[in-house]
Amino acid sequence: MIAVALVLVPILIGLGLYALPRGAVDAARAAAAVIAGLSVVAVIADPHAADASLHWLARPFDASFHLGYGPVSYWLVLLLAVVTFSAVLTIRGDRGRELAAQLLVLQGAMNGVFLAKDLLLFALFWDLMLLPVFLVLIGSSTHARAAWKYLIYNLVGGLALLLATAAFGVVAGSTDVIGNTAAHPAIGMVWGTWIFAGFAFAFLVKTPVFLFHTWMPDTYAELPPAAVAVVSAVQSKAGLYGFLVITLPLLAPEMAQAKTLMFVLGSIALVYGALAALAQRDAKRVVAYSSLSHLGLILLACFSGSVLAYSGAVVYMVAHGLFSAALFLTLGAVEMREETRDLRRLGGLGARNPRLAGALMLGALAALGLPGLAGFAGEILILTGLFKAGWTVAAVVALLPVVLASAYMLRLFQGIMNGPEVPDLPERRDLTWLEGLALAPLIAAFVWLGINPSAVVALSASGAAATPPAAILSAESVRTHSEASRVAVAR
Repeated sequence: MIAVALVLVPILIGLGLYALPRGAVDAARAAAAVIAGLSVVAVIADPHAADASLHWLARPFDASFHLGYGPVSYWLVLLLAVVTFSAVLTIRGDRGRELAAQLLVLQGAMNGVFLAKDLLLFALFWDLMLLPVFLVLIGSSTHARAAWKYLIYNLVGGLALLLATAAFGVVAGSTDVIGNTAAHPAIGMVWGTWIFAGFAFAFLVKTPVFLFHTWMPDTYAELPPAAVAVVSAVQSKAGLYGFLVITLPLLAPEMAQAKTLMFVLGSIALVYGALAALAQRDAKRVVAYSSLSHLGLILLACFSGSVLAYSGAVVYMVAHGLFSAALFLTLGAVEMREETRDLRRLGGLGARNPRLAGALMLGALAALGLPGLAGFAGEILILTGLFKAGWTVAAVVALLPVVLASAYMLRLFQGIMNGPEVPDLPERRDLTWLEGLALAPLIAAFVWLGINPSAVVALSASGAAATPPAAILSAESVRTHSEASRVAVAR
């Protein structure tokens, strides 16, 4: 029942917050923090909670309301709880009640995505998590362009996912297959290709990667700090999670056939994101484009065919979630004080704001992959896995953005914290105790994960080991294996 509670309680409490007076920001923030904090406790206290399942559809295919942890979903649900707790503590302003409510609904919907063991349920929660982000955007941005761009891109991706799910259900007879290694049905090559295309399109838009990313910079720039922390840290992982947990076990031959395309898209995202981050003057857009680069590296790991890279992908998903949330919340604190994110108008904050400078420095160091922090642990596992899997070119390409990350993150820190103070900006003040409380769990977590990534590696590796053997073979071996399997099924 814990899985059900993790989905329904945040949604119901979030909707209930609308009953509070509009000005009851402190009460809404406290309620949201309690729910998110209890989610952290519940996930840590019982990592082996039993699944909850209720059969609810028999035609045209079997489907169930089936929720439960998996080797990858456990860490993403825990990451979501920690990031939501930190994010809601930073809520302020006239629309604080609405933001707290929408973040709780978003938490419940994303928990549904990560805990769903049924593809149809996964697709329904996938579409549900669009709504709170759209409402935050439409209510907080100075214009509606970013909100509608986010909605249209992701709604089209969600429609592709829903159509692919329906096709899978009709062909396979059931959608209750996520994490069930004994229920991997045989899918014909033609159907498999089209179903994979639908899944892949939705996942690439959500991540996003190059060519599918144009909604992301405006969305990240327009969202308030608390919301962009959650979206960047966790919602962007939903597509990568889909590749690792859904298409890898269920559509391994189709994944193998798409390796070359994904190599190109991931490599371009790696380099383009890093170069774009280096060129930005808006501090939030620096972190936004850096995320595009980091997520491109994880995409390569998803298609590498390496268990080591698979484990590194999970570690890096968690690591990126922690340090990107910390960076966006810290930049939110900077913007609140200075009323600008323009690096040309910032400078000299570090002298009078040591706590703020320390938080930004740690987040930047984690993002650029400093050894001992979580970013390095994920990067080294992925790069080693790529080399061992024979993806030498991809691994070499990935080294360039690693170097560029040092340049744009040091530029970000230098532009905000060092140099001369700008005299015409408002009086600077250091982090408050509440802002420090919000950032502390994120920083502590990415330091701990950098020192001790073994727990995440062990559990995620068990998930890789549970996938069909063909899923971790070379592309040619997978094609041979899949053809043999389909001939056997036809006979």
